Amino acid sequence: MVSGVRRGIVAVCLVLLGLAPSVAAADEPRLKAVATFSILADLVAQVGGDRVTVTSLVGPDADAHGYSPAPGDARRVAEADLVVVNGLGFEGWLERLIKASGTKAPVIVASKGVKTIAGRHDHDDHGHSHGEDDHADPHAWQNVANAKLYVANIRDGLSAADPAHAGLYAANAAAYTQKLDALDAEIRAALAKIPEERRRIITTHDSFGYFSAAYGMRFLAPQGISTDSEAGPKDVARIIRQIRRDRVPAVFVESIADPRLMQQIARESGAKVGGRIYSDALSAPGGPAPGYLEMMRSNLDAFRDALS
Repeated sequence: MVSGVRRGIVAVCLVLLGLAPSVAAADEPRLKAVATFSILADLVAQVGGDRVTVTSLVGPDADAHGYSPAPGDARRVAEADLVVVNGLGFEGWLERLIKASGTKAPVIVASKGVKTIAGRHDHDDHGHSHGEDDHADPHAWQNVANAKLYVANIRDGLSAADPAHAGLYAANAAAYTQKLDALDAEIRAALAKIPEERRRIITTHDSFGYFSAAYGMRFLAPQGISTDSEAGPKDVARIIRQIRRDRVPAVFVESIADPRLMQQIARESGAKVGGRIYSDALSAPGGPAPGYLEMMRSNLDAFRDALS
C-alpha cells in the first residue's frame, strides 16, 4: 500500500518536473507543423515526438523542385502553428503559397547555418528565387553533419513555438543527433573500403554535391541541381563520353526521376544500372527509405554494392 502511494507521488513529481512528457501531453493539443517535403517532415517528427503532428506538402517519392501546390496546401499552411522549410532556393513555389495562405505561423529555415556549396543550374527561369541563395546547392541534407544543423534549427523552432515542452524537444534532438553521429561514422567506414578510383557514379540530377564533398565520392549528372528542365542531347552525350573515358562503373536511378534517361545512358555507355537511390524524397512507409536514417543507409548500400 505504501509503495503504491510512493509510486503515485513519484509519478506526479515527474509530471510536474516535465520528465514524463507523454503523460503530461495526453490532454494537450499537439503542435501542428507543416514541412515542405518528406525528408524534412521526418526530421521534424524525430524532434517533435508525440507533441507534434507533422504534415508534408510534398509526399514520398515526389519531386519538390517543380511542385505545384494544391488548394488544400494553402489551408494546411494557414492552420499550421509553424512551417518548416529547407531554404536555399529549394522551394521556389513556397513564397507564393505562404502569401496565398495568409498564415501567421513562424517559418523555420532548417538549413540556417549550413556552409553552402555552389550548384549547377541548367536554367534560370523555373520559378526559383533570385536572391542570395540562387546559386547555392540546396541539397544540404546529403551531408549528415548538415542534417545535425537541421535538427538543431528544428529544435529551436519547436521550442520557440511551444516553450513549455522545450526540454522534450532538446532531449529528442540530442538522442537523434547521436544516431546521426553513428550514421556518419558508418558511411565513412563503408566508403573507405571502396578504392578511391572506383568512387565515381552517375545520378539523374546534381543532388549529391554535399555527399561528395563530405565523403569523397564523385558524382556526375546530366541535369543540374533542379529537375525542372530535361537534360538535352549535349548533356547526355557529355555524360556518356565521360563514363567511357573515366570508366565510371554504374549509373543510378533516383526515386523521383523517370528511369528511361538513365537506362539510355547505361545502354550507350556500357555502365551498369546500380539500383534506385533517394535524393530529394523518402520512400513510402513500406519502402526501403521511410526515414532519413534509412534513406542514407539505403543509398549507401546501393553505392557499396555497385562499386565494391
